[in-house]
Amino acid sequence: MPRRVLVGVAAVLAACGSEPGSVTGPPPRPIIDAATIGANPHNVLSALVAVRVRHADSVAARFHLNGAAAEGDSVTPAVPAAADSASVPVLGLVPSGRYLLRVVAYGAGGLAVADSLEFTTDSLPSDLPRYTASGPDPSPGFVVFAAGQYGLVIDNSGRVVWYRRFPNGPGLNFQPQPTGRYYARPPTPEPADLEPWVEIDELGNVLRTLGCAGQLRPRFHDLIAESDGTYWLMCDETRAMDLTTVGGTANAQVTGTVVQHVSSAGALLFQWSAFDHFEITDLDAASRAGPIVNWTHGNALDLDDDGGLLISFRSLNEVTRIDLRTGAVAWRMGGSRNQFVFQGTSDPAFSRQHGVRFAGPGQLMLLDNLGDSLATRGERYVYDERLGTARLIGSYGSSPAVTAQQGGTTQDLPGGRTLIAYGSAGRVEEYDAAGRVVWRIEGDPGYVFRAQRIGSLYRKGVSLAR
Repeated sequence: MPRRVLVGVAAVLAACGSEPGSVTGPPPRPIIDAATIGANPHNVLSALVAVRVRHADSVAARFHLNGAAAEGDSVTPAVPAAADSASVPVLGLVPSGRYLLRVVAYGAGGLAVADSLEFTTDSLPSDLPRYTASGPDPSPGFVVFAAGQYGLVIDNSGRVVWYRRFPNGPGLNFQPQPTGRYYARPPTPEPADLEPWVEIDELGNVLRTLGCAGQLRPRFHDLIAESDGTYWLMCDETRAMDLTTVGGTANAQVTGTVVQHVSSAGALLFQWSAFDHFEITDLDAASRAGPIVNWTHGNALDLDDDGGLLISFRSLNEVTRIDLRTGAVAWRMGGSRNQFVFQGTSDPAFSRQHGVRFAGPGQLMLLDNLGDSLATRGERYVYDERLGTARLIGSYGSSPAVTAQQGGTTQDLPGGRTLIAYGSAGRVEEYDAAGRVVWRIEGDPGYVFRAQRIGSLYRKGVSLAR
């Protein structure tokens, strides 16, 4: 295990400058009194540095592998110092590596650099998945997804640079958000459990749980976490319905999707229910014939730039926009209630879709799982609500072609790039604006329900988080 080191260190002071406590001179230089390096119990590829300082407003850490040149130091982002102390996470380390680290304190009077500390990381867990990835021109940063018992992050070579193990796995969906946190909905062995989402910091600590109001069960498929602590969730509501007049059973258990906006304190701020806006006959006859009816199957949601919410309903082969000011359905695209004329593609344009994302004014993207029975493809559409048109402007598919019966996501990246996880088909690929593959996970990474790029292990970044 990594060694825990506690050292008292004198700050490096400039030759000129006033003594600490001087009233008339310049601000005092920062002083570093002590530093502690501790192992992270969730992740051997990271550590936590606890620092005691004076006259400092922020603290960072410089570090490198022992034997490497100090000029190649990695530097953590500076974190605020409060009450003369700070905790600095150190991320993206290599396993079984010997590191030298120096604490740097910043203040109005300059900076101080402590003496070197040494620590050694542990070896990786034996059950942690391993990957190889390659490509001629990947976007910078890292890729986040769930695998087995782990939520993990890999770099562009496929090396795991961050992970967090869950007793029963994180669920299929492990995702970052612009809040700088990770989110998962870990399953539990008890069928009656509501299984809320959890919010996780950069060291793997669970900060809070996020559930649906009204004792509804959260769906694992998607979540939007906002900077003010509020969040959007899809929830399941099941009602007993007599469907004998539409080819079903007398006491069918019908599950529909409810979307909620919930405050940081758990109060319901907004709710939209498919039961209030859709008809059971929106679902094809064969799917509503049995005693258990998976009516809508919401699997993605995203906010647009005009007070609307996009929702993907897999069972209905439909993307729906909700006007959040009124709660009304603004339009329905695809499925039996389609209100658009599709251009540049066949009709129906998509089927059993996943990963719907707002991609700019009048644009959306999605993974068309089964619109073409021979190939699952990522697709971009430009739509005009007033004219009722939706035009296919981009289509990306793996080679050789794969068919994802379940799961998958899309992510809009800078420069017109697209990251696609092919769900049960076992592919994760990045495409440039011309549709060329510029990066992929080699081989079969398994069922990757959602893959997302982030720019940094420390600051996830708005542009690369969803």
